[in-house]
Amino acid sequence: MFVRTIAAVIAMFAALLMGASVASAAPAKYTHAQATAQLRAAGITWSSSGNCSDRNRSNCTSFEQINQTTIAGAKTFKRASGCALNITGGTETGHASGTYSHWNGYKVDFSLSSCVTNYITRTFTSIGGNKWKSGSGNIYYRESNHWDVTYYNCGGC
Repeated sequence: MFVRTIAAVIAMFAALLMGASVASAAPAKYTHAQATAQLRAAGITWSSSGNCSDRNRSNCTSFEQINQTTIAGAKTFKRASGCALNITGGTETGHASGTYSHWNGYKVDFSLSSCVTNYITRTFTSIGGNKWKSGSGNIYYRESNHWDVTYYNCGGC
């Protein structure tokens, strides 16, 4: 049995090396209420210029249909950095489109603070263009008034 298992694992890796792909499931999602409960428990705040959470209004901050790994990534960042963390952008309309977009649940925006900026720029690797990459592959992009963060994974949760 052990030999068959090892042979199957080797065959899978060989197929991947030769260009085969492994099907991946759609990311697990949270409702707005589920996400805010997770954030609140971790001591992470959120705000919006419209003081609202309607996903279809660009001046709101919504977490409806956000990836669970995105919320876990924000929690990991807060725990690792020790910084106060405020999210100003989630899955609401008004952001750029694309596969790894806010709307699709991969991105959040962090408020600027010296603690957050110093942690990102001193801990992660600069990849040019005001972007830093964490060891787990997540991207932190310094825009004019916030950090635009793409979570491909939970950042070592």
